[in-house]
Amino acid sequence: MSPSSSAIVTSIVFVCIFGGALFGMFLRNVLPANHLRQDSLDVVNRATGLIVTLAALVLGLLIGSAKSTYDSADNEITQRAASIVLLDRALTRYGPETREIREVLRHAVANKLATTWPEEAVRPASTDRPEAALRGVEAFDDMIRALSPQTDTQRSLQAEATSLADDVLRGRWLVFGEAGNAVQMTPVLVVMVFWLVAIFVGFGLSAPRNGTVVIVFVVAALSVSASIFLILELNHPLEGLLKVSSAPVRAALSHLGQ
Repeated sequence: MSPSSSAIVTSIVFVCIFGGALFGMFLRNVLPANHLRQDSLDVVNRATGLIVTLAALVLGLLIGSAKSTYDSADNEITQRAASIVLLDRALTRYGPETREIREVLRHAVANKLATTWPEEAVRPASTDRPEAALRGVEAFDDMIRALSPQTDTQRSLQAEATSLADDVLRGRWLVFGEAGNAVQMTPVLVVMVFWLVAIFVGFGLSAPRNGTVVIVFVVAALSVSASIFLILELNHPLEGLLKVSSAPVRAALSHLGQ
């Protein structure tokens, strides 16, 4: 999800939540007095407390799931970057006949850096379509298998390079941005926003109408909206403001061809 999309969704959530609080304060002034007796407000507060508990549990689970997605992507990039460097080393030790294979690998890594972290890329992003990029990445695996080792050392290095190439390609990491394990957020967000609006309507029904209360509602609505923003950003670790670090990829690219 792009930074602008996350910001737009977060802004909408804030408006809905804060609007719920204002609507609750408005209802407090227009409802008949018998609707605002203490026993009625006690029921509202208990129902609001129940929804608060549900919302807190779900928010915690969503943040934990999103953080897990982010950490998985970070670990994946680190592991693949290490495999890329080891693969390049194995090909270098094999001999000069692997020069073309190493160039294909370097191009794939540079393209990934340029497309995922364009502000840190060493060259403009490639315009290759994903299908063409995938064929290019898989080409070096076929080229490794097509080598004709002449010695036991070369046969061992070819086997090692083949294993490392399979590891690099296992998640199609060099082509596709993210694994498809992120939570589908739209239905979850709809339910969560409904709960939060209901909570703040309940708060507004019990709140007096003054500036201090309004400021407290603004701070609370901003805090909850910020948690939604974190969930959206962490759930898409290769996009947005909270993007995983490119350091492993840059380090791997700097070692290729040495």
